Amino acid sequence: MSAAPAQAQHAFRVMEYNVENLFDCRHDSLKQDTEFLPGSVRNWTYSRFQDKVNKIGKVILAAGKEQVPDLVGLCEVENDYCLKSLTCYSPLREVGYKYVMTSSPDERGIDVALLYQPVSFRLLASQKMRIPSDSLGMRPTRDVLYVSGRVVSGDTLDVFVCHLPSRVGGAKKTDPYRLWVARRIRQAADSVMAERQNPRLIIMGDFNDYPDGKSLQEGLRVSALSEPQLRALYNLMDNQQGGTYRYKGEWGVLDQMVVNGGLLQPDARTRTSKEKVSILRFPFLLEENNVYGGDTPFRTYKGMRYHGGYSDHLPVLLELIVEE
Repeated sequence: MSAAPAQAQHAFRVMEYNVENLFDCRHDSLKQDTEFLPGSVRNWTYSRFQDKVNKIGKVILAAGKEQVPDLVGLCEVENDYCLKSLTCYSPLREVGYKYVMTSSPDERGIDVALLYQPVSFRLLASQKMRIPSDSLGMRPTRDVLYVSGRVVSGDTLDVFVCHLPSRVGGAKKTDPYRLWVARRIRQAADSVMAERQNPRLIIMGDFNDYPDGKSLQEGLRVSALSEPQLRALYNLMDNQQGGTYRYKGEWGVLDQMVVNGGLLQPDARTRTSKEKVSILRFPFLLEENNVYGGDTPFRTYKGMRYHGGYSDHLPVLLELIVEE
């Protein structure tokens, strides 16, 4: 008897990165973007914009190692022009990324986006989820991006990219806003999972909240990772060493990578595990912190002063195993 052919396995990489205010240099009269213009308080120029675009491209290439990430969720991107510059005129121009993004009512005009490799992720649908904010007296906030696509295993992968309301004004005061958004994401995720026989789902983004925060625990209702249930959600960033953001000398995880239990089944054709997620700490993304000591993200601005770095967040990378 001849042996059955071995299943071909592929690494499928998913990256999330808050790129810290990727604004173009043109004024949008409907948005509060005046500080990111030439001659403004930040003196944001085209050369600085292009340098930042090139730096983001460098990070994404470095994250891919021998292959670029198949999916890249981005937070704090102003508009389509920024993404076109990133995919067509940066070091990424040769790798063939396509993208979808939101167009939110956020007052500053920042949005979320998803870059994808059409060879490994065949786009099926995308939708921008508007977050109703009037009932809480909350300022208009970022839309949530929902995208579905087919991977080489034949599975449909459902992806949410989000950037929850900030902590400006204090965590306690702004907790209800993040909780409100997270509950809407959970409702949408439940609807998607109810439609799939074997759901495979990822929720990623900057939650402006830590793994033990209300938006994760009460909003998304993440479960403890023991025996994964198909339609339960699990935060792979819980108990991660280090952090993605440093505030007053303390590292914390604000960028989350949440998956459903279907992706954690060891015999699934599309699967991952807690050991497959990491915070990317490339040396060029870090610098010495002169106040608190140790390293800190090499950011673009320090206050209003241009600093010339990459971002105030570190990226997160998740690897999936996909069988043909």
